[in-house]
This record gives sequence, C-alpha cells and structure tokens, in this order.
Amino acid sequence: MPPAKKRTRSYDSAKIRAAVSAQFGNVREAVAALSPEQLDGPTRLGEWTVRELVAHLAWMVDSVPQLLAAPAPAAKDLALLDWSSMTATAAERIDEHTRGIDASDPVGLYARVAEEYEAAVAGAGDERLLRLSFGAMTLGDFLVTRTVELVVHTDDLNAATGAGIPYDRQALAACTRLLADTLAVRAPGGAVEVRVPPYAVVQCVEGPRHTRGTPPNVVETDPLTWIRLATGRTDWATELDEAHVSASGERADLKDLLPLMG
Repeated sequence: MPPAKKRTRSYDSAKIRAAVSAQFGNVREAVAALSPEQLDGPTRLGEWTVRELVAHLAWMVDSVPQLLAAPAPAAKDLALLDWSSMTATAAERIDEHTRGIDASDPVGLYARVAEEYEAAVAGAGDERLLRLSFGAMTLGDFLVTRTVELVVHTDDLNAATGAGIPYDRQALAACTRLLADTLAVRAPGGAVEVRVPPYAVVQCVEGPRHTRGTPPNVVETDPLTWIRLATGRTDWATELDEAHVSASGERADLKDLLPLMG
C-alpha cells in the first residue's frame, strides 16, 4: 500500500500568535541585558556578530508588519510545508538585509518592533495573503514560520552568549512539528518512525509501512537536538555519538536527509 499523502497540520491561531509574542519577549529581555562586548562577539553563523544576529531576530518579527503594509497578492502559491525548502534561495539577500539593519540601539529596535508587530496582527486575519520574495502565503502560515525563526535563532543566541533564554512551549512545539512534517514531505513513506517527544511523531522513508506494534525502524531525540539537526547546527554522527539521538533498525539513518534547511 502506498504511503498516505501528507496533509498540512492544523495550528491553533491564537496559540501561534501568543507564541510569537512570548518568544520575542523572551529574546527582547535577554537582548536588553547584553553588554557591548557581548554584542560584538562571534556567533556560529559564519561572520555574523551577536549584534547582527540580534538584528536578524528583530527582522524576523518586523517582517510581519512590513508584509502586511504591502498590497496583498492575488493568490497563494507557497504552502507551509514548502517554506523551509525555499529559504535557502534567499540566503544572500537575507545576509545583505541583516547587515544593513541599524542595531546600534537594540533595546530601542526591539521596543519598536514589538509595538508595530502587535498593532499589525491585531487587525489582520489568518487568511490575509503576504507576498514573500519566493511566493505568497497566508498570514496564519507565515506566523508558524516565525516560531521556527525565533526558536532556531534563540538557540543561536544562547550558544553565542550563554544567556539561557527560555523557549516558549508553544513556539518550541510549532517549530518542532513543522520541521518534522517537512522531513515527512521530503522523504515520503512509512518505513521509519521519527519521534520528538513530547511534540511530534512522523513516519517517513520509502519501504515497508508500519501498521501496528513496535515499528522496526525508530529514531528518537529531544526537540532542540532535532531542531539543530534539521537546520544544520549539528550533524547526525555527532548526536548519535553523544547519545542525543537513538536510532534502531537498518533504515533508521537520517544523515543523508539532513539538514532540512540551512
């Protein structure tokens, strides 16, 4: 029997909107406490300094009111599960734009972004279309992608500064689920079950489909390890060696499928 076609997961609009606000609030509080020396320090993102990472995080939320201020496109042509595949095509533009953001006053920048974001989304419905550089998607879908950006780059900021910024539970859940579902779309099938408790379970990879009992091929890991694997912050062999990933079964090897986005 062929694997079932993957359907896009439903997300609770109110929870996603609250998650974006909450995680940006967590980052905002941490950014306010960073010293000039910390802001000028390095990150694991190539040549970006902490200040540039801080600017990028602000832009990821600021993009919402910016896109809402522009005319709506006529039709949707970018599905939520295709978003991560498209981000790599904009890498050069994203880097250039980030370097052009004035983050000399990060506290003021974050205050402005938070205010403008809340005002913009308050009067906008989830079905409002937004014109991204690589396609048109709904506001509801775009806000789910903001949880990915915020969680992934919160982890980058924690790695660079040791700030210990907390992760909003709903933001972490949405980020984990979207990346897990992306894997299921990239490698359709039912031979491998990927578990990221407590947020996601997906089946993927061509082969005999599991229907009952214990699956013969199982991968299990925690949310942050999964997110780091999916975004190229770490690699499969390292996480296996450090026992952050368990993989049982001859097909339970995802190294050739990762990362999902760079």
